[in-house]
Amino acid sequence: MQIIQQSRQYPRAFWLLLAGFFINRASAALIWPFLTLVMRQRLEAPLAIITSLISIQAVAGLVSTSAIGVIMDRFGRKRAMLVGLIGSSAVLVAMSSAKELWQWAVLIALYGALVPIFMIGSNAMVADLVAPEERVNAYALMRMVANLGIAIGPAVGGFLLTISYTLSYHITAVINLLLAGLVLVLIAESLPQGAPEASSENRRSGYGVLLRDRTFIQFCGVFTLVELAAALVFVLLPVYTKENFSIPESQYGWLLTINASMVVLFQFTITRFTSRCRPLPVLAAGAMFYALGLMVIALSGGFAGFAAGIAVLTIGELIVVPTAMALVAALAPADQRARYMGVYALTYTIGSGIGPVIGGLLNDYIAPAAIWYGGALVAAGAVVGFLLMERRSAARAAWGKI
Repeated sequence: MQIIQQSRQYPRAFWLLLAGFFINRASAALIWPFLTLVMRQRLEAPLAIITSLISIQAVAGLVSTSAIGVIMDRFGRKRAMLVGLIGSSAVLVAMSSAKELWQWAVLIALYGALVPIFMIGSNAMVADLVAPEERVNAYALMRMVANLGIAIGPAVGGFLLTISYTLSYHITAVINLLLAGLVLVLIAESLPQGAPEASSENRRSGYGVLLRDRTFIQFCGVFTLVELAAALVFVLLPVYTKENFSIPESQYGWLLTINASMVVLFQFTITRFTSRCRPLPVLAAGAMFYALGLMVIALSGGFAGFAAGIAVLTIGELIVVPTAMALVAALAPADQRARYMGVYALTYTIGSGIGPVIGGLLNDYIAPAAIWYGGALVAAGAVVGFLLMERRSAARAAWGKI
């Protein structure tokens, strides 16, 4: 009922974007939960080598995001989003037949560069289209819709992988191409009037203004710890559960479905509560749930325990993500929203690049369960970081913008 009431507050363009975001997340979820597993089986390489490929993906995403934010702020969001969708389709088709390490290294770099473009553009468009006081709820809706797609994707993806790896990659590529057509026809450019000129004045500085925003940079540094902890779960858990507990891909997909279903069912309710509170204590509380969820996974020995760990971690996700995105949108000047969203997206890129490598080393040189104890320690560090930021008077002034 509350969601229906919200529909009166947002423009039609937001709802079209929301539909496209659902399609994008559902198709992506056919592939990414099983990416490390596919590479492991295709290459038959040690886990440390597989996770190094994920690092290549992260570095490529870092370079791409740095450029894409500036491009979107100067020339608009839509054209870049189309390039991302079409390019990622071509990469997925090539991945479907890749068998050599060098092939995966090249393709994973391209995948890392192209896949984030649609999400960065979508997040910037929401900031363009929705009034500041409604952004927390708008991003909560984005999360709900995205996770509705993710609730469907892993279950279907796990089933498709038992039939054919190639089929999953080809289906995802076709969906991306169809979505590109819908974006071209139905979704209008949202770049605010006057933003290109303002960006041109800042052409020499590029990210200079953003890098001088100490509050934002500090926030991104701490939030990277949260993303690092989350990356351990969503990158390494499928390998961990299969190799140590004989849980197949099809059953693992249901763990992600638990995560996504909780977001669909509870995101809006939790956001209605957290939006009334100061952002940094909210973020600290959410990071604590990440730490607790990782500890539950470390102590588990079967599907039920892993499901419980995912559920606890998801509570943290429900608390953290909309709050963080609304904070970024509030801190960003109108002519630099894509840049701020791009740098915010780098927290995921860096976390997913560093986290799996650390996890792979812990797995290979200490013990498989050490992955999750290490992740819990990192998430606890994020709790401390957010609480320390809350104590700073300079940060408190920025939080008042929301």
